[in-house]
Amino acid sequence: MSEADSAMAVTLSHLENLYAQSDDPWNFRSSTYEQRRFEATLAALPLARYAHTLEIGCGNGELARRLIQRSAAYTGIDAVKSALETARVSVPEGTFLEAFLPCDLPPGPFDLIVLSEILYFLDPAGLTLLAEQLDRRWPCAEVLAVTWLGPSGNPLEGCDALQRFAAATLRPMVPAQPGDPRHRIDLFGPLERRAP
Repeated sequence: MSEADSAMAVTLSHLENLYAQSDDPWNFRSSTYEQRRFEATLAALPLARYAHTLEIGCGNGELARRLIQRSAAYTGIDAVKSALETARVSVPEGTFLEAFLPCDLPPGPFDLIVLSEILYFLDPAGLTLLAEQLDRRWPCAEVLAVTWLGPSGNPLEGCDALQRFAAATLRPMVPAQPGDPRHRIDLFGPLERRAP
């Protein structure tokens, strides 16, 4: 990673400080916007049911509570230990693992991978590594990316991070449908077709 790229990375201590102030730093539980975003995320899923969902950057588990209803199995990863503790209480039937990207992701198989407002926490090198790992390990999975379009306060903003991820993956991208102007939801299809 170059010095310029490392300056674009969001640090673990920054994320831990956010959760030290609240177990819900983005008001996932109370924000009308967040509730609607969760509904739009579920509505964007092409299938009614998935065998195993991986959510990267699961935070306190608020989206996990909804995704697990559409999944036979659910695994969430996050970098912040206290967020994972909250998620485990909210979704006891899920599996939650501590990991700070870029890193090796947990073993699958996964047929749905959710990247909900997480891409702009990574630097350009991390986005490339993530895309390459998803393509290599789970070519049959669908990847759903939810991107905040407003200022993130991070070195990379949402659209830039999404474009960098899209350029790094080999997956076909289904562009976002019009919706809430504050975010977009894009589906990256499988590299390989599933067997009927």
